[in-house]
Amino acid sequence: MKIAIGADHGGFLLKAELVTYLEQTGHTPGDLGTFSGEAVDYPDYSRAVAQAVRGQKADRGILICGSGVGASVAANKFPGIRAAVCHDTFSVRQGVEDDDMNVLCLGARVIDLELAKELIAYGFDPRKTYFIIDQIYTNIYNLAVKLSKKINLSEIKATYGYKNEENIGLHFYPAVQAAHILFPQEKHGIKNVLVPIGPDEDAHIRISRDVARKEGYNLPSILHIFFLPGTDGEKMSKSRNNAIFLRDSTEEIRKKVNKAFSGGRDTEEEQRRLGAMPEKDVSLFYLTKLFLNEKESEKLIHEYKTGKILSKDVKHMLTEELIRFTHDFQEKLKKVNIKDLEKSILRNE
Repeated sequence: MKIAIGADHGGFLLKAELVTYLEQTGHTPGDLGTFSGEAVDYPDYSRAVAQAVRGQKADRGILICGSGVGASVAANKFPGIRAAVCHDTFSVRQGVEDDDMNVLCLGARVIDLELAKELIAYGFDPRKTYFIIDQIYTNIYNLAVKLSKKINLSEIKATYGYKNEENIGLHFYPAVQAAHILFPQEKHGIKNVLVPIGPDEDAHIRISRDVARKEGYNLPSILHIFFLPGTDGEKMSKSRNNAIFLRDSTEEIRKKVNKAFSGGRDTEEEQRRLGAMPEKDVSLFYLTKLFLNEKESEKLIHEYKTGKILSKDVKHMLTEELIRFTHDFQEKLKKVNIKDLEKSILRNE
């Protein structure tokens, strides 16, 4: 079968895996791009795949973006295209056989295989790392149902602030979180469990520890982590374009760091004379928290505060560290394939 396949930068790596898989299974993929991780507009690739299917240059089409939704919406604007987002085999089969779907849309960041690959590339040992992807290891919900019997509605409302008008899924979700946290004890008898969490996830761990007491589990331990601010000093958000991603290109990193909020003075002369304000500088914060040891951090802060170095020097240091780090990550990511993940992804028995 001839299959036109296209993706934006969010689906670029998954597309490469699928092209190889299609070739290995006897299909003829027509790769319509994108061909790098540089930021692009997904509607362009929706158009290319839609036109290939409409023009009978391909029997079917596959589109990949971050969520799959945007690509689907864009593709369905073309007459004769019936595109749908599917992340399980049942939906795909129903879509093709009952609804005549001719373009499959996938969300690379929804499927979670991409995230799993990134974690392996980041340094997790695939021989000692296990991923629970709920769409694949659906048995996790059996544990969630079991634990939910120990959680009452009053506790959920008091902990999360939910109201009676909230949907039932929100009230059940803490049981799902507890299932993930207590799974190592339930399934493998691993009693010493450490859970790194952000400040906004503290409610989940409190519910989990309460359930653990009632079910006779050891209480999971907690490692609180802090949030990095965005490059503008505000909360990091993709929509604000104030985050630096591991897949960013060298040029993207340079642009983002150059725009980062600085603790410098209005002029070079003034900064040499008065020194900078380290506590306000985002680039300095990134350097001291992510790349420098304590002694190096103290030395840099002192030199910055006394005017020996300027904001541009700090930004240059951060840029070089980020480029080195992301380049190393991206090279490792290229070497991770689906086979590397197979043994790490838990599946139903």
